[in-house]
Amino acid sequence: MIDGAILVDKDVRILWSNDKHVWFTDQRMASLGLRSPADLVGRPVEQVIPHSRMREVVETGRSLPLDIMRYGDHTLLVSRLPLRDGDGAVIGAIAFALKNSLTYLRPIAERFNTLQTRLARMEQELAASRAPKYTVENLVGFSPPMLQVKRLVRKAGQSGSGVLLLGETGTGKELVAHAIHAASERADRPFVGVNVAAVPENLLEAEFFGVAPGAYTGAARQPRPGKFQLAHGGTLFLDEIGDMPLPLQAKLLRVLQEREVEPLGSNQIVTVDVRIIAATSRSLPDMVRADAFRADLYYRLNVFPIQLPALRDRKEDLEILASLFSERAAAGINQPMRELTPSALDRLHAHDWPGNVRELANVIEQVYVRTDGPRIEGADFADILPAASRPTQPARSRPLAEAVDELERTLIQKALEESGGNKLEAARALGLSRTNLYAKLQKHGIGSASPKA
Repeated sequence: MIDGAILVDKDVRILWSNDKHVWFTDQRMASLGLRSPADLVGRPVEQVIPHSRMREVVETGRSLPLDIMRYGDHTLLVSRLPLRDGDGAVIGAIAFALKNSLTYLRPIAERFNTLQTRLARMEQELAASRAPKYTVENLVGFSPPMLQVKRLVRKAGQSGSGVLLLGETGTGKELVAHAIHAASERADRPFVGVNVAAVPENLLEAEFFGVAPGAYTGAARQPRPGKFQLAHGGTLFLDEIGDMPLPLQAKLLRVLQEREVEPLGSNQIVTVDVRIIAATSRSLPDMVRADAFRADLYYRLNVFPIQLPALRDRKEDLEILASLFSERAAAGINQPMRELTPSALDRLHAHDWPGNVRELANVIEQVYVRTDGPRIEGADFADILPAASRPTQPARSRPLAEAVDELERTLIQKALEESGGNKLEAARALGLSRTNLYAKLQKHGIGSASPKA
């Protein structure tokens, strides 16, 4: 089966070659004056075979049992093996070329090519899933708070520092994290997000740092990379960072400082290059004071804070957001888009939106599912936003003097109750002289104006 064999020493110089070797049919050999195996002895292997990998085998001591190599007009299947002495030291290498074997190996080669194509497609799909889904252009709104957010997002994209996104639930923290990554130099690298609150506490360490083979009963035989390894070179988004347990906070701090992770069940250190974007709807300073969050980790994360405004604080954006969600809801159920009437917008403005933008998207979707009509009317929100169907009436205006007199009477009565009717103590509590208190008691007709000891 062998169409050629060659032997090299520890300096990768040719010691021997058989006379069947394919290169003796190549014109290049004739131009070098090489006409027999004896002419090859002592020459560096690369002089005869420019793309030889024999040096790699000698230097690493690792075999290359199956490799395809082009040589002139020939396609060769080559096996390369290191040679060792009695002490195990590498003293050379030997290679076998199988010129005519490719015909028999074609079914295997075709299967290999199919698997390679499938692997390449899966890698592309995985890369697409790790790519940023949103950019700054996806941040909808032109209110002053949103213009400030967009400015900070662009600035954060130019910086390599960690970012801490602050804001209530539903304000779009994950969308902003994607936009920062897309605006950064890491945009072509992975964006990996993990919701800390959604992962069971006993699995958090494995989720973040990975698992070595056989780390615990039932662990896979292959290493499973953690989020830090998956995000290497890119961005790791840690949502709800305030829910991270204290022991894991200490390990996360070490990773941020040393840029190294140690997979669960392994003693091997893995270097990682990851930018952290963290987000929380909780007050981290309050948690630090309550010893529920590490102060050193908070200061490490809080390098570039961005406060996302609640929807109630940017109601100028309500109409454009509602129209956007209306278009999406219509497309989702394959219906024509319904225009929002002025009465509908009034109902939306009357609501406080505790769930912020996420709640607005849900409300618009409910309208499409639960009501009919060419347009969205204010009455369509009656069952969806009950509070909005009963707008509060403004209080009746009255003279200022009347309101002041009523407040003064109330305060005096409360002071007398707290002092047990002792007017001297009540006067002191109100910051009045006893004479002034008697005058006000008489003015408001409160009890007797005579002193009480």
